[in-house]
Amino acid sequence: MKFIKILKESFLLPQKKAMFQINRIAMDKIMIYLFILFMVVSLPELVSRLTNWTGLGGEMNIIFQLIYFFMFYYLILSILLLGIISLIAYISKGVVHLANRKLYYGTLWKLTACSVTVPLFIFTLISFIWSIPDWSLFIFFIYPLLLVTRMIFLYPQKRVR
Repeated sequence: MKFIKILKESFLLPQKKAMFQINRIAMDKIMIYLFILFMVVSLPELVSRLTNWTGLGGEMNIIFQLIYFFMFYYLILSILLLGIISLIAYISKGVVHLANRKLYYGTLWKLTACSVTVPLFIFTLISFIWSIPDWSLFIFFIYPLLLVTRMIFLYPQKRVR
């Protein structure tokens, strides 16, 4: 049930209430949510590989195709997406410093991780309809960068002592 709550709050971003609810969720729950989300994003490619009997690995058993898919597609996709999320959170740390806000990297990372939900779902829906290359997924990361920047300015400024 926690994952449904994370999904709901992710769709409600950049509302203040959703941001603070996500901040209260533990990092391990966010990570499991992300891996489930990455699995949903990789479903069009899995369906394509299982239904296409030509090309690399086309004559392999279904079990070996699944192993091949998880090793060479899902694992690499997950590492790349986690790297992009970390990069966006790191860039956002600079925006936090310039805006004089009170946010830490862990909070920014959680907000960034939840802000990629909408673009990843859009990518998945488009992938089921049309065959698009995976590198086009990077275009969808402009939205989280803008969304996180918007959320930074909703947090209070640092107190001057």
